[in-house]
Amino acid sequence: MDEQTKTTALNSRHRDLKALIAPFGGWDMPIQYEGIIAEHAWCRQKAALFDICHMGEFIFQGDFEAGGLEDVFSFSVTTIPLGRSRYGFLLNDQGGIIDDLIVFRLAEDKVMVVVNAATADNDFAVINSRLRGGSFTNITDRTGKLDLQGPLARDVMLAAFGEKIASIPYFKFITMDILGVEAIVSRTGYTGELGYEIFLPVEKVCQLWDLLLQDQRVKPAGLGARDVLRLEVGYSLYGSDIDETTTPLEAGLEAFVNFDKIFVGKQALLSQKEQGIRRKKVAFQVSSRRSPRHHYEICFAGETVGSVTSGVFSPMLGCGIGIGFVKPELTVIGTPFTIRHERVGMEAVVCELPFYRDGSLRS
Repeated sequence: MDEQTKTTALNSRHRDLKALIAPFGGWDMPIQYEGIIAEHAWCRQKAALFDICHMGEFIFQGDFEAGGLEDVFSFSVTTIPLGRSRYGFLLNDQGGIIDDLIVFRLAEDKVMVVVNAATADNDFAVINSRLRGGSFTNITDRTGKLDLQGPLARDVMLAAFGEKIASIPYFKFITMDILGVEAIVSRTGYTGELGYEIFLPVEKVCQLWDLLLQDQRVKPAGLGARDVLRLEVGYSLYGSDIDETTTPLEAGLEAFVNFDKIFVGKQALLSQKEQGIRRKKVAFQVSSRRSPRHHYEICFAGETVGSVTSGVFSPMLGCGIGIGFVKPELTVIGTPFTIRHERVGMEAVVCELPFYRDGSLRS
């Protein structure tokens, strides 16, 4: 293992479970336990437990407007209701996505910002540089995070922690006692299934992991299954599908940009809207079980017109699926593509997102 690679508090648990471990976003993370297909199926049918302790968490406390936080993101922080969260972007001056993130409204003057692992240090520095006041703290090292995802997740949580769990609607969270400490339980996730994200002090995360895995309806799942799950429902992966060279308009994520407020990158996006985008995210389905891979070429009428940014075999569809970027006129549903890499070629057709629509997400 690289000396600079970080480990989560659960690293020994993963090794005890004979997980395949590899670096991800600067962290030593479990890719799979019994296998990606099996873990994917368990999440779609029952409840899968993911170690997400590598994510970054920051706390801002103060006046959102006077402190400058309101102008930092592509969405309004001030209008997030208490006990709810909002997804959106931290953008650069050119409208490129520095990171996609979620902000949780903890109190009238307090929020938690949850960011991607690989970008956490840079995110903190960028946000901090844009603030004019308030208190801004990086709590990543002292925060543990587990995700329980799947149609049986609510039943498992109710059995472990009581009736409070039942009242949490989608994209809302509560603060409650878990294992004798204050924890945030959020009805959010990255799989397209009913699920919960649990934030608590890192010293309690091993105990929580052990407790949840005592339930026979729960099995651990790694980042391999998580990647298949998220792509089946069309969620973007930072560093693959979106990055600082990609704008929300190109990525089909304009719904998470509030043009009625001030934010860094707004003028660049307005200019892009006026001039028109030159490339656009496209989703496609392969006519075989072959998996399109990152950087494979997207070809149309014999010419290379783009490249794949994410691709997997979808167990739910029984074929390869992927997303990439092409000229806007080539994103019409039904447009035929050939996906190529060296001697490999696979026929594909443009389709709508999400690929898989029958998850338990809003159950």
